[in-house]
Parts: sequence; structure tokens; C-alpha cells
Amino acid sequence: MLKGIPKILSPELLKVLCEMGHSDRLVIADGNFPSESIGKNAKVIRMDGHGACDVLKAILQVFPLDTYVEKPVNLMQVMPGDNVETPIWDEYEKIVVAADERGGTAIGQIERFAFYEEAKTAYAIIATGEGALYANVMLQKGVVV
Repeated sequence: MLKGIPKILSPELLKVLCEMGHSDRLVIADGNFPSESIGKNAKVIRMDGHGACDVLKAILQVFPLDTYVEKPVNLMQVMPGDNVETPIWDEYEKIVVAADERGGTAIGQIERFAFYEEAKTAYAIIATGEGALYANVMLQKGVVV
């Protein structure tokens, strides 16, 4: 065990976060996301018993967001015609505001199928048990200073 590390971050996940370099991307996926098929070329870490907010909050305690891009945090856009509420996005914003001085302006959106394509190039995908719809979030790693 280590001091100051959120307990939800497993040794496997900490190793992956340490391996990542500047500009590498990490997807925190909801329970419906096709993590294994999209993540064929990525490291897929299973965290089925955890919600995405808890995972995001813990990761942002140790993971710097990229300051060289306008939107280092990206959500999967709701498809036109889907009548879906996304209250989890408000929770994500609170977590990002607490972790990054840019606050909510650091958060963008990516069209669903473009999100899938970008996720195929992510360094890692964390498969959570999150039940909220459109709860997928992609983080771009910054530099530790």
C-alpha cells in the first residue's frame, strides 16, 4: 500500500498511468462501451464494480491533463434523435473543475462514431460498471511539472 494514492487505483492501473506519456489518451468507459473490441490495441483494465465518477475523480488526483490542447477531456456526444438525459456530465464537470484550473472549459465533446475511432488509438481503456448512458470520457495526459 502507498500513502496518498486513492484506494480505487489498482496496482495495474497505476502502472498503466505511469507508463503513459504526454498526449497519450485514456478512455473511462461506461458499462455499454465495447471496451474489448475497441481496445484491441490498447490496454484494457476492468473495473466493473466501480462507477465512472469515482474512477475519474481518483485518476485526476494523479493524472495531469494536457495543457497544450484546448479540450483534454472529451465526452461522447449524444446521437441526434436520442432523447437521453446526461446528468453524469454535470458530475464530470464538478470533478474536472476541482482538478484543473481551466475548469469546465477543458471539457469538449466528440461525435459518437468519431469517439469510437479515437478510442481505438487510446493507450488504455478502463471498463467500468457505469450504468449511465453516454458516460464515456476520454482524457489526454499532460506533463508533470
